[in-house]
Amino acid sequence: MRLWSLHPRYLDQKGLVACWRESLLAQKVLAGATKGYRNHPQLVRFRAAADPGAAIGAYLVGLAEEAEGRGYRFNTALVLSPEPASAAPILVTEGQLNFERQHLLAKLAIRDPGRRHQLSPALAGRVPDAHPLFRVIGGPVEDWERAV
Repeated sequence: MRLWSLHPRYLDQKGLVACWRESLLAQKVLAGATKGYRNHPQLVRFRAAADPGAAIGAYLVGLAEEAEGRGYRFNTALVLSPEPASAAPILVTEGQLNFERQHLLAKLAIRDPGRRHQLSPALAGRVPDAHPLFRVIGGPVEDWERAV
């Protein structure tokens, strides 16, 4: 499961669809509707939110908005808490965003080299933009991140 902190515009088609599906699974886990993945480290920051359901809902809405802008149709009726304004921002560190940038570029080198080449200049030399749910602060890679 990878719930990217990066803005979804950086994801390729496969990455965006996979993130949508994995985020729906995360929503199910946070709602207590499944027994699998309950201890997955990617869920730590959502569980720590004041309203985990609203947080994952806002995350899903951000993905759906990116998908719509690309001409894809994600079924937003599956979002249990679709009002993104009700979710408080979640903090994410610059170190985490930089880690995810490198992780994404490595994935794209294998599955979509053209997209990697296109994104490399946009991601070089600065902290990447975060998903709209997140507010960026200074700091290293998040403690919950597993070495990949």
